[in-house]
Order: sequence, then structure tokens, then C-alpha cells
Amino acid sequence: MNRTERLYAIAEELRAAGASGRTGTWLARRLEVSTRTIKRDIEALLQAGLPLWAQAGPGGGYVLDASGTLPPLNVTGAEATAIAVALAALPELPFAVDGRSALSKVLAAMPDAERQRADDIAGRLWLRAPEQPPRPAVARVLDEAVRRRQVIVISHEDANGAGTERAVEPVGLAATNGHWYLMAWCRLRDGPRWFRTDRITAAHLTAEAAPEHDAATMFGVPPPDARPLRLR
Repeated sequence: MNRTERLYAIAEELRAAGASGRTGTWLARRLEVSTRTIKRDIEALLQAGLPLWAQAGPGGGYVLDASGTLPPLNVTGAEATAIAVALAALPELPFAVDGRSALSKVLAAMPDAERQRADDIAGRLWLRAPEQPPRPAVARVLDEAVRRRQVIVISHEDANGAGTERAVEPVGLAATNGHWYLMAWCRLRDGPRWFRTDRITAAHLTAEAAPEHDAATMFGVPPPDARPLRLR
């Protein structure tokens, strides 16, 4: 069993154990490795974002918060390739970094034969796109502001290059006319505004929670050919 397979096995053992968890000794015996190796693997899973915690006391061990993870998924080579194509073809997508991280996790959990099939399919698809698609330096901040619903301070340039700094309350992100826009309530102008993300030259997240705004009320009903993203 290689390390990738072992990390996956640890996560699944903890998922199966539920709230009772598993001790490092139990996991080491189960996977036929040392307890030191298990500790290193647990650290790697924590750094990867798996919601784990240590349960103190007699019989204590590691517990996985099942509500924060997905159960095992069977993803085909074609499905994994489709995700990769979307990420490569649309490098300016919000949460693109998270998307690439999710794809890496999917590929790591796939059986070797299906992962090889994904590689084979991907090799027959050519995209005129950079290997490492560039994104504006502020893009991650905008992603986090929308996700957390927190006020951000942005430096924004208009079409003539004139810049202003302002605090805004993020509402959402929208793609139209070949550009991505941050939809937000602008405290400088005291009203709703659309900010082209490629004209936002700097942004930093504040600790202040943004009021919840209804996008349709603030910006109007989207045109017939535009709609919110649906996961289902």
C-alpha cells in the first residue's frame, strides 16, 4: 500500500468509526505501519483540510467530522477529464484554486486503472491555454469575500484608469460580456455596483461580516440567458 492509498484508507476507517473514532495504535495495527507513520499521515490529512480532531482521555483517538466530508465517490476517467477541461478552459473561474485541489483529491482516490484511463482521454484533448493559468492576484481574496460574506477594501480603476479605494459588501460574482464582475454594495457610492475583477488592482479581507443582500432585489432579475449556478 503506497502513501496515497494509506491516507485514503485512514480517512475511510475514521469515517466508518463515526463519533467513537480510532486510536493511532489501532490504525497502525490495521494498516501494518508504525504509530509514528500514522501521526505523520494524520498531519498530512489535517493540512489537506480533512476535519479531524484528537479525542483525549482513555481510549481516545482520532475522530472525523463526517458532516464536513463527502462519502466515497466513483468517478470515471471521462468525468475526471471533464472537470480538468473546465478548469483549464476557463482559468478565470472563481474558486479555480479550490477546483484544482478538488480534482487532485479525486484523482488520488481513483483506482489506478481508471486514473490511467483519465490520463489517456486527457492526452487526446488539446487546449490552447497556459499550463498554469494566470489569475489576478486579488482573485483569491474576492473568492473568500463571497464565500465568507465579509467586507473587503478594494482598489479599483475605471475605464479611464482613474483609481479609487473603497469598502464594499460582496453579494456575488457574475460572468457577462467576456468578463467576471464582483457584484457588491459600495459604501463609497452608497449603492450597488458592478466591479470588473480585472480592474481591481488590490483587495484585502476585513474581519467585518457583510450584511446579507438579495442579489435579485439589489441588481434586478438576471436576463433570460443568465442564471445562477446550480449544483444539481
